[in-house]
Amino acid sequence: MRSCRWPVTQENMATVMMPVQRGESAARPGSYADLTPDWTHAEVSTGTTIMAVEFDGGVVIGADSRTTTGAYIANRVTDKLTPIHDRIYCCRSGSAADTQAIADAVAYQLGFHSIELDEPPLVHTAASLFKEMCYKYREDLTAGIIVAGWDSRKGGQVYSVPMGGMMVHQPFSIGGSGSSYIYGFVDSSYKKGMTKEECLTFTANAVALAMERDGSSGGVIRLAAITEGGVERKVILGNELPRFNIG
Repeated sequence: MRSCRWPVTQENMATVMMPVQRGESAARPGSYADLTPDWTHAEVSTGTTIMAVEFDGGVVIGADSRTTTGAYIANRVTDKLTPIHDRIYCCRSGSAADTQAIADAVAYQLGFHSIELDEPPLVHTAASLFKEMCYKYREDLTAGIIVAGWDSRKGGQVYSVPMGGMMVHQPFSIGGSGSSYIYGFVDSSYKKGMTKEECLTFTANAVALAMERDGSSGGVIRLAAITEGGVERKVILGNELPRFNIG
């Protein structure tokens, strides 16, 4: 049995392996560029829908799980809810590499800060560290962060740190590419004083709606409720997502 139907010669190997030279057309038949998909050169993006909501006694955070590289889905079950400390999490949107590096750096600094104080850190402190790093490297980073958690001083808190390094304390916050589709929904549905269960439902519905419209959002919905008692996590699988009549 022959192992190769196409005879391997020096000319054939040169046709397949020869890279495109500067000034030559990338569309040259048989060139190396023809064998390389466009997405291999694209940045890995968490491209995303993220959300956080305050309630009396804690916060609820949620996100989709799709990571894209251009038009290619690099990971469909990414965890975009990243722990920074025991009761402080961040939701990441933007460049996967940038947001992971920032989260690791802030978690490292916050750990030392907690050791020095001999007590758990404040959510505001964590958000301030994100703000300083995102502002200092604003020309180099593509990162939109939501910081949420619970501390003994102010309870549940949500801080938005968009690209550029601004920091805003909000009762709820949304971010990522899918957020532009759900501003009307969250503005009309949010009610002050919601319970934890109401916040979980509110967040799940909002993220599910964004996933219906946004091509860069998808996969499963990851949720977490952060209170004085700790962190409760939940995953809503694809066949369990809230369904809506989409026109």
